[in-house]
Amino acid sequence: MQNEVVSREKWLEARRALLLKEKEATRLRDSINAERLALPWVKVDKDYIFDTPEGRKSLADLFDGRSQLLIYHFMLGPDWEAGCTGCSFLSDHVDGALPHLNNHDVTWVAVSRAPLHKIAAYKRRMGWKFPWVSSFGSDFNFDYHVSFSQEDLAKDKVFYNFTAIEPAEAHDELPGLSAFYRNDKGEIFHTYSSYARGPEELIGTLMILDRAPKGRNEGTIMDFVRRHDEYEDAAKAQSCCH
Repeated sequence: MQNEVVSREKWLEARRALLLKEKEATRLRDSINAERLALPWVKVDKDYIFDTPEGRKSLADLFDGRSQLLIYHFMLGPDWEAGCTGCSFLSDHVDGALPHLNNHDVTWVAVSRAPLHKIAAYKRRMGWKFPWVSSFGSDFNFDYHVSFSQEDLAKDKVFYNFTAIEPAEAHDELPGLSAFYRNDKGEIFHTYSSYARGPEELIGTLMILDRAPKGRNEGTIMDFVRRHDEYEDAAKAQSCCH
C-alpha cells in the first residue's frame, strides 16, 4: 500500500511537523542519558571467573586495563549449536566500534554460558573480532538475570528485565547489556543493565531502516532478521567461491 502522494509544499508542512517531534525525542534521549549516568552504583563483592582464549580471568581482568566495562549477555547456552539470531544481529555492529570504545576508556566483552570451544567455533563462523568469554560453571549469568535453570523455569515466576514474568515468556538464556566501573583501588561497581529491547539502539541497521520508506517492514519484532550468512544473497555469494 502506497502512502498519500502530495505536493512538495504539503510534504514540507508534514515534514516540519515531524521534525518538531524528532527534536523532542532527541531532547528526551539526552535527558534519559543524563539520568542513566546519575544512577547509583552497586559494589560487586562476588568473585567471578571466566574462561577466555588467554586462560582463566576474573571480572577485573576483563576490563583489560580500562576503567569501564560493557558486557553483552549473548544468548548461547551450553547445549546450543548456534548463537541467538538477534544477539548475532546486534553483534554484527560491534567490531567497527571497538577502536572508538577502547580509545574512550571502554572495554566491550561478550559473555555466554556456552563452553569456550563452542564460542570460538561460532565466532569463527561469524567472522567477529570482539572479545568473547565463557561464564560456564559461574553464577555470573544467573546473578545478572539472563540465564535460568530448569528449576527456575518450573517456578510460578522468573525475574527478568527488573520484573517477575511468566516462565512461558522466558527461556534458558535471554539477552542483556551490563555496565561496570573499576576505580583506582580496584573496586568494581555494577552501574547499569538493560534487557529485552533495551539495547536496541546499539543495532545501527534498525536505526537506518527506520529512515527507509518501508521502515523495518516487520510483522513481529525483528522477524526479518537472519544470521548474516543465512540470507539468500549471502548464500549465493558463498556458493560462487566454492
